[in-house]
Amino acid sequence: MAQDEHGGPACDAAVTLAFSVLGKRWNGMILDALSGGALSFVALKRTVGGISDAVLSDRLPELVEARLVTRDVDPGPPVTVSYALTPQGERLIPVLQQLGDWARENLVLTANR
Repeated sequence: MAQDEHGGPACDAAVTLAFSVLGKRWNGMILDALSGGALSFVALKRTVGGISDAVLSDRLPELVEARLVTRDVDPGPPVTVSYALTPQGERLIPVLQQLGDWARENLVLTANR
């Protein structure tokens, strides 16, 4: 039983789906790092800082499957792999920035009280 787009089960399902991807640690930071343009695995790891190779290796295929990131292979030589935001991923960046602004204004201040 779907309700309008801003209430009830339909909205809950969409938010649940979004946070199933965005709620995983590091995914927001990976997307933010790619907002500046395509990066190799090594450059992405350096840009995100603190993420392990194993976690980055797990998160990238998830973001590719969610159609937020593309994986491009240049056969070389040498073979190079780069990751970039898809149009869907690019549309998500302003939303993530707004969420960060909201968190700084509301959650961080609340946590410091």
